[in-house]
Amino acid sequence: MATDPDCLFCKIVAGDVPSAVIHETATTIAFRDVEPQAPTHVLVIPRAHHHDVGALTAAEPSTMVELLNAVSAVAEQEGLGDGYRLVFNTGRAAHQLVLHVHAHVLGGRDLGWPPG
Repeated sequence: MATDPDCLFCKIVAGDVPSAVIHETATTIAFRDVEPQAPTHVLVIPRAHHHDVGALTAAEPSTMVELLNAVSAVAEQEGLGDGYRLVFNTGRAAHQLVLHVHAHVLGGRDLGWPPG
């Protein structure tokens, strides 16, 4: 499994940085965002290091499917049956602050449109 010793999310996967983990599989981990943008704001990441969603999909398409399955499990666990927003920020221009692919699962209120 690829890791980056300087990556915050790799450190969370390794257990070196504490986080509020709410769901785990063999290939994914989900934890609460430290700066939530909605009542429910969970990050779902692959355990293996990939910079963004495109890199993960190209290198490990089956892990991308597992990541989306984990998102569904988190949404169900968190009671987001009325709906949730799934966001992948990709690259610095899109405000991806940690260069380890991660899905933001946001819900718990009417998220309206436009997003914000």
